[in-house]
Amino acid sequence: MIDKLDKIFELREDFMHEINKSSNVYPNGWPLKMSEKSSQQQIREVTLRGVEEIFEALQLLKNTKVHRQTDMPDIDRDDFLEEFVDAQNYFISLLILSGYSVDDFFDMYLKKHNIILERIKNKY
Repeated sequence: MIDKLDKIFELREDFMHEINKSSNVYPNGWPLKMSEKSSQQQIREVTLRGVEEIFEALQLLKNTKVHRQTDMPDIDRDDFLEEFVDAQNYFISLLILSGYSVDDFFDMYLKKHNIILERIKNKY
């Protein structure tokens, strides 16, 4: 049985193939040769598109200004989540473009998780 993370990567790569057929978004295909200038430029572009989506999510937060006297607690949670999904789509595309598999991502996630837990335990 396929797990959820595997499915997300699979769906994203399927989407990348479809958009590439219709719009040639990834003219050199993937994985990119990360040492090449054009590949680094494409990686940067995809990364920035994901960051833009994060900013769109943050713009939905209306109650963040310390100096604001009025309380604006309402937020459309579905819109907020949708913007994060948009961002993750770009970031997952970035991993796929860079030649990383779902296993590469998961293994590094676990490694980094253990590193930051150790930092907390050691009062880093």
